[in-house]
Amino acid sequence: MWRLVEGDLAAVLRVPPFRLYSVSRVTAGMGQSMLQAIIAWQVYALSGSALDLGLVGLVRFVPALSLSLVSGVVVDAYDRRRILLMAQAVPVLTSLLMLAAIATGRATLPLVYGLVFIAGVTSAFEGPARQSLLPGLVPRNLLSRAMTLNSTLQSLSALSGPAVAGGLIAWQGIGLSYAAHCGLVLVSMLALLPVRVATAPQPGRSGLRLAAVREGLAYLRNRPVVLGAMTLDMFAVLFGGAKALLPIYAVDVLHADAAGYGLLAASLDAGALLAAVLMVALPTPTHLGRALLASVAAFGLATIAFGLSRWLPLSILTYAAVGAADQVSVVMRLNTIQLSIPDELRGRVTAVNSVFIGASNQIGGLESGVVASLTSAMFAVVSGGIACMGVVALVAWRIPELRNHRAQPRGHMPS
Repeated sequence: MWRLVEGDLAAVLRVPPFRLYSVSRVTAGMGQSMLQAIIAWQVYALSGSALDLGLVGLVRFVPALSLSLVSGVVVDAYDRRRILLMAQAVPVLTSLLMLAAIATGRATLPLVYGLVFIAGVTSAFEGPARQSLLPGLVPRNLLSRAMTLNSTLQSLSALSGPAVAGGLIAWQGIGLSYAAHCGLVLVSMLALLPVRVATAPQPGRSGLRLAAVREGLAYLRNRPVVLGAMTLDMFAVLFGGAKALLPIYAVDVLHADAAGYGLLAASLDAGALLAAVLMVALPTPTHLGRALLASVAAFGLATIAFGLSRWLPLSILTYAAVGAADQVSVVMRLNTIQLSIPDELRGRVTAVNSVFIGASNQIGGLESGVVASLTSAMFAVVSGGIACMGVVALVAWRIPELRNHRAQPRGHMPS
């Protein structure tokens, strides 16, 4: 089995389009995570308001949500590589505009929010286009391994981007950070230019019409495995929102200083990265449905353990376990969804999945804050973990197709 996995990994890395795609994935991921950190720093520096800082996520999410179904149809109707390139070009232009504003002393809070809003618009197209592009770059029998490796690269870029942004801001100020963002995204675009997809959508195949949207939604209604995987992930993130309460939890429950808070915050990404690396080396489970349910259950258990801990070292370990379980669930969900949907519907289904994830992240943070304000941070975290476990049990009971779902035989394409 180990020889087979090593062979699969080596075979994936020998595919030239996937190597170029991976370079694009890493540089674009670093650029995106850098930009989020840069914007958060700049908003707080300009306003000094926690409320203004909290509005950043909402300003980005609203356009992404509004355009999600339209973007899925566009991704299924036209060349996904070109859509991805255009979606990446826009943030480069907005960062250049911000550089000009900084140089002339005209950087204002409304301008930053405008940048965030435009980033939300482009993310509605970039996410579905990038995820839908990957299955056309590698042979079907290597797709699962390619998605696992891609998820690992995403974790690496998400972990390194904010650190690089912080270092650049401390060294030369926020202008250099914006310039670095532009450079990374340009590298990502250059890596994509020579990529050719084996099965690219033909213009007008699905068409920009309401029927195309209904077709995608009808597919989901008739595919309990795909819809169940999305629903499971959405409610797990919705209730398992310990991240939103981390500063309060670190100070009021664990009585940690700034260094302790930093270690606690970093442990989530460290756990996710460790799990991602292990999944690259280990074989993908055959029973994808059971693996997904088990990983979300582990996420809930780890959240409960974190919520009950009052000792910082134990909290760091349990929070790392939360990150590791979440990373495993992400990979299992991607395998379950991407290996189950036909290519002509991939953009629309991926777009709906993005809405599920985005909505659960935004509403989950609000839910955690409301419950914590009415009770306590510890109650909010522990009750969220318990609710997550309840969702797993409910989905496993009500959707037996997901519970019994297996990876499809190699070479088999969904119909």
